[in-house]
Amino acid sequence: MTVPPLLDARSLDRAREALCCLPFLRGFYDSVALQPLASRQVAERPDWCRRPCSEADAEDQFRWLIRLGVLRREVDGQGLTHRVRLTPMGRQILRDWPGELPQAGLLRRLRHGLRRRWPRL
Repeated sequence: MTVPPLLDARSLDRAREALCCLPFLRGFYDSVALQPLASRQVAERPDWCRRPCSEADAEDQFRWLIRLGVLRREVDGQGLTHRVRLTPMGRQILRDWPGELPQAGLLRRLRHGLRRRWPRL
């Protein structure tokens, strides 16, 4: 599969690592690929997360996934909404994993946490 010029390998690797480190399970990503979702909906569905996720936690994860290019805000006639959708990059990453997303080990989660707080590392 060819990678479009805007989706360089480093961006894809960073996004893949994030998906393994974040609390969302495959069911969430499959659902957000079909329809826009709000953080409230995620908080109400414990089967979409590896651990309990509040509405504020879900919104924080959304912002990070938006920054990485995996999600984007839904747009309606009034402008941006509180709901998110999967981007083409997110769809491409999910095609690489036909089953459940692998869970990252401790060192990988630590590295991801550092990158998230200090993006230039």
